[in-house]
Amino acid sequence: MATFTFSLCFILFLFVLVHPSSSSSSFSPYLYPSTFSMNYDKMLTSFKVFIYPTTQRIIFFSPSASNFYESLINSAFITQEPEEADLFFVVFSPEISSRSQARLVRELRTKYPYWNRTLGADHFFISPEGIDFSSDRNALELKKNSVQISVFPTVSGKFIPHKDISLSPVSKSSLVLSHAPVNMDRSCLGYLKWDGKTEAELVEELRLDSEFVVESEPLDQLGRVKSSKFCLFFYEAESTLDLTEAMAAGCVPVVIVDRPVQDFPLMDVLRWSEMALLIGNRRGGQGLKAVLSGVPEDRYQRMRGLCVAAAHHMVWNAEPQAYDAFHMVMYQLWMRRHTIRYTRREEF
Repeated sequence: MATFTFSLCFILFLFVLVHPSSSSSSFSPYLYPSTFSMNYDKMLTSFKVFIYPTTQRIIFFSPSASNFYESLINSAFITQEPEEADLFFVVFSPEISSRSQARLVRELRTKYPYWNRTLGADHFFISPEGIDFSSDRNALELKKNSVQISVFPTVSGKFIPHKDISLSPVSKSSLVLSHAPVNMDRSCLGYLKWDGKTEAELVEELRLDSEFVVESEPLDQLGRVKSSKFCLFFYEAESTLDLTEAMAAGCVPVVIVDRPVQDFPLMDVLRWSEMALLIGNRRGGQGLKAVLSGVPEDRYQRMRGLCVAAAHHMVWNAEPQAYDAFHMVMYQLWMRRHTIRYTRREEF
């Protein structure tokens, strides 16, 4: 009964968020709240994907990549008729070499007519760590034109914003997402689950400040998160695995990084600039504290509410459910289905 009640409340909350007449768009986590629900419904009823046949058994060791792959191949989005497809899925092992990638594209180019129609722009593939640019024409077209689905965070230089898609992380923790966070006293300014190696000097500064809690092996991580205003994450560190849980518990994420982040999950759907803070580690502990302490209370409460609303879209379920991480990746692919169709030259 509790789970049903929570699901019903979330559906009602989602209805309010995506209808601007019911709520101001400033309280919606979506970049385009007036069209999100309508477009999502269109995606569910019309989107079709054709998977190129493969004899190789594909295993993804990344949990999020594996979840997406298994959910996709067992979903109703798959069609056996390539002429019905909006997008084409190129399947290959995450351990494949650049030379093998190029050979695979050459085979698709010669065996099927679909790659040449768009030079691969209506194709997508999964590469958890992302692929590099290559001098080979075929591998280069795969990198530049096709949609890459990788794992957040993706190595710098291996992700092309607004073309590629990053998957929401699957946390190793056992935090429960089935209930909205209670209004607890946020007595701690910042909480950091530390991997024991990243930015040790900055971490030591934070340890000496009573307004921050730093733990490597927390006994009650959920309690720490719920009692903290901000949850700190080092970009490209293992701690990013807990991003979804922090957001669901109403702990505003602070990503410590010295460059722009362009591969957040659902980057083209969610208003990350309104939900998270990016702070350079060069500021040091005092500089970081000054930024967090300077966030006005009304802005903080708005960020917290947006995080809770958005977190539901970043949850991986054993059986995919409406608006979850799997369906939101499909939604992003659906948004990319309109590609330039290159006219093939007539042969005489």
